[in-house]
Amino acid sequence: MTRSCYQEEVVQRALRGENVIIWLPTGGGKTRAAVYVAKKHLENNPGAKVAVLVNKVHLVDQLYNNEFKPFLGLDYSLVSISGDCDQKEFFGCNVKNSDLVICTAQILENALTNQEEGKHVELSQFTLLIIDECHHTHKEGVYNKIMGRYVAQKLKGERRLPQILGLTASPGTGGAKSIKGAVEHVLQICANLDSVIVSSKVYAPELKKKVPRPRKRFDIVDKRPQDPFGDHLKFMMQFIHDFMALGPDFPVREFGTQEYEADVVILEKKGVTDRNRLLAQCALHLRQYNDALLINDTVRMVDAFRVLESYYSTKSSIAMDGTDFFLLGLYQENEVELRKLSGDARFENPKMGKLQNTLLEQFDQGKPSRGILFSKTRKSTHCLYDWVSNNPALQRAGIRAAILTGAGNGINYMTQNEQKETIRTFRRGSLNLLISTSVAEEGLDIPECNLVVRYGLLTNEIAQQQASGRARASDSVYSVVAQAGGREVRRELLNECLEDLTGRAIGEVQRMEHREFQMKITDLQTEALLTRQLAEQLKIKKRSRFSAATVQLSCRGCFVPVAFGNDIKVIENAHHVNINPDFEKYYKTGGQPALKTFEDWEPGRVISCAACGRQWGMEMVYKEIALLPILAIENFAMETPEGRKLAKKWKNVEFTVEEFNFSTYCHSKFPNMFD
Repeated sequence: MTRSCYQEEVVQRALRGENVIIWLPTGGGKTRAAVYVAKKHLENNPGAKVAVLVNKVHLVDQLYNNEFKPFLGLDYSLVSISGDCDQKEFFGCNVKNSDLVICTAQILENALTNQEEGKHVELSQFTLLIIDECHHTHKEGVYNKIMGRYVAQKLKGERRLPQILGLTASPGTGGAKSIKGAVEHVLQICANLDSVIVSSKVYAPELKKKVPRPRKRFDIVDKRPQDPFGDHLKFMMQFIHDFMALGPDFPVREFGTQEYEADVVILEKKGVTDRNRLLAQCALHLRQYNDALLINDTVRMVDAFRVLESYYSTKSSIAMDGTDFFLLGLYQENEVELRKLSGDARFENPKMGKLQNTLLEQFDQGKPSRGILFSKTRKSTHCLYDWVSNNPALQRAGIRAAILTGAGNGINYMTQNEQKETIRTFRRGSLNLLISTSVAEEGLDIPECNLVVRYGLLTNEIAQQQASGRARASDSVYSVVAQAGGREVRRELLNECLEDLTGRAIGEVQRMEHREFQMKITDLQTEALLTRQLAEQLKIKKRSRFSAATVQLSCRGCFVPVAFGNDIKVIENAHHVNINPDFEKYYKTGGQPALKTFEDWEPGRVISCAACGRQWGMEMVYKEIALLPILAIENFAMETPEGRKLAKKWKNVEFTVEEFNFSTYCHSKFPNMFD
């Protein structure tokens, strides 16, 4: 296994058994260094057991096939496990029978908490824990849950704990803009991982040569001189505001901004909690118009119009009161004008022309090129793909594009297999442009690109460094396409300062005396442990604030009461279902969600409110017998003894949800079967 001198340098302390965070830039070979540490660890420690943790499912197979298996597969037993495979059900057995396990962090966390034989593991069973993209070890992240358990055991004096090896291209500054705050953030990451942080010093010039920085440039466009389509959307939004008659207590920030979106989210919540359906529904529609303005600012006018057209195509059949008829009528009265304005090429988004020139500069030179176009949302990636695919100039230049977004369920998501196939095709060269959300910024094994474009993005310094690190071909270009004086340029410049601040902060931490560093780490770990214990106590207290029978759930769209808290049970600590047979009269069923079949259950149909059409969740067929509706609590309001409340996740509700008992359910549902 060949290694660079700088890789040899950064692994020395890890080879001595110390807990270490390796800080190397994207493309610097962090993973290969980790493979070498794992190999030496297994060679030098009979009975050793290594776990490699990743934070995204697609990285499991990538690290297994491309990194660990080629170098360790002949001499050691390796297994890769993710939520996408059946082996997770026998995680404990797989750990027992393997030398090295590569898995998502959530799989390990589940096994640490699951007491069932064959599924449970202890941290003490491992001798080395490798944590990929370890800067995510903070707050409530799953990495930090695992390491919180590790630190608690360490502070109690537990000696049988694995060595820690973290890998990161940038720990960032944690939002700090001063050297003091950045140092505190780096120390906190070190405390969370119980590790020192190491980087290349002696061989830094070799590293710089190995991972050259791309040529960065700002491709700036002037503001669109006229925007009649956007102006018309704003006119309609103001009309809705006049209809709501909010008064001076509700100042309105600028339409078409993220700040305004935050305002209407608060407005919708207020409408629901105040039982003011006019306010709640108007806020939902205003958010759609604001989304259209944001899309109009990012991609084409026609893309923005299509978003509205799609939203309102489902509304006419479920209008229930004067508010619905007003909002639907407003759109219908203006639909023809909006369609006409969206097709007027004189007022098209100037960013699109600049983006076209940026792409043609690289792809229209008669030489092979490969690039990534980063955009903010799944929706915008689909709009950009449609534009590239139907743009004659880009097609003549030989651009073969594909979308790369995060795995999930829904119309704009990709399956994990689709992700893998897209990257495989890109690596082979059949595709030469990925249009991606942030999923391609971090971790993915993507070939060296000679062009990276960030388009309409506002992200932190970590994401910027990750994206920049994708442009690793010689004489590569990192382009920021943005409007003159826009927030994207300001944020990009700030990120450059924060990147420098991160390096300075790490340098200060590395220069600390060993005793001072250890004292600070122990203090931070003790403080974090006490904070976690207090938070857990408060969580338990919050969950028992109300009796489940005293909490009534109503549809968030129309306020119709549909269930009580004690109708809800939880399956596998994940799926919240309504077991009351009378509940079915409140909902209607729709299409089938794009989900695979799981071990104990398979997806049924999408369910939505029979009165207003708001989507509530989906049915599940559990153990081939029980047809149960799974509900997302964000689609309901809760009437409690202390007033109406909302929750984004089930973990935030203030009553206890009991475990689903399959046997009890079968006895109540099919009593004759047990006579």
